[in-house]
Amino acid sequence: MSFQPIVPFGGYTGWLFMQRTIENQQKAFDESFAVTRATDYFRENISAIDTAEELIEDRRLREVALGAFGLDDDIDSNFFIKTILEEGTLDDEALANRLADPRYAKFAEAFGFDLGVPLTKTSVVVEDIVARYEDRQFERAVGNVNNEIRLALNVSVGLDDVISTVEANDSRWFAVMGNSPLRQVVQTAFGLPTAIAAIDIDKQLEIFKERSESILGTSEVSDLTDPDMQDTLIRLFLIRSEAASQAASFSSGSVALTLLRA
Repeated sequence: MSFQPIVPFGGYTGWLFMQRTIENQQKAFDESFAVTRATDYFRENISAIDTAEELIEDRRLREVALGAFGLDDDIDSNFFIKTILEEGTLDDEALANRLADPRYAKFAEAFGFDLGVPLTKTSVVVEDIVARYEDRQFERAVGNVNNEIRLALNVSVGLDDVISTVEANDSRWFAVMGNSPLRQVVQTAFGLPTAIAAIDIDKQLEIFKERSESILGTSEVSDLTDPDMQDTLIRLFLIRSEAASQAASFSSGSVALTLLRA
């Protein structure tokens, strides 16, 4: 039987509840049959994998590998993932380094197939991937109950991945904008419309930096890793998301009432 996360409230209240209970909820989730079956299989078999192709050929290993980095939707994109892994990150022109989403570079870097001997030959790396998998899958389970809380849970690791894979501040902002879950949180917290994605990317960068300076007092992505800064970001995101949801519900209700009266 799978573990169903408990999120009794929406918005910032739900976030505070999750913060108080996440340790116990995560532990129960990690010990559920489906998760232990996946992680035990990964631990027992990944050290025998020498090439990216071998990893791709084993769907159960592939599910944990991709799931650890929030890339579950790429489970059937075999050629794409094989290329990401084989090219690695050492070459600036490697595919993972050219993609806007930093999760791909973090994924390729973790396995290190471009190093000759993959890093997953060592237990420390394996356990790190397993821990990431448990965390990301817990977030997915939370998302089945409340997607806004799931997105909030992803903020910390999302920013850490950006900081660890990209150096220049402007490039980090591009990485934030390229990471869909992280972008949604930041964009909403800054009060920006989804239509902003349609304008010139350099103009988007300018707007994101200006809003960050105005709302958070800094335009440096590295500053957003500060716990207090993250709490402010998440609180704004959840408050704005809840307000937008209530406004949409009110609008729909008004239309229905008008039709009934007619």
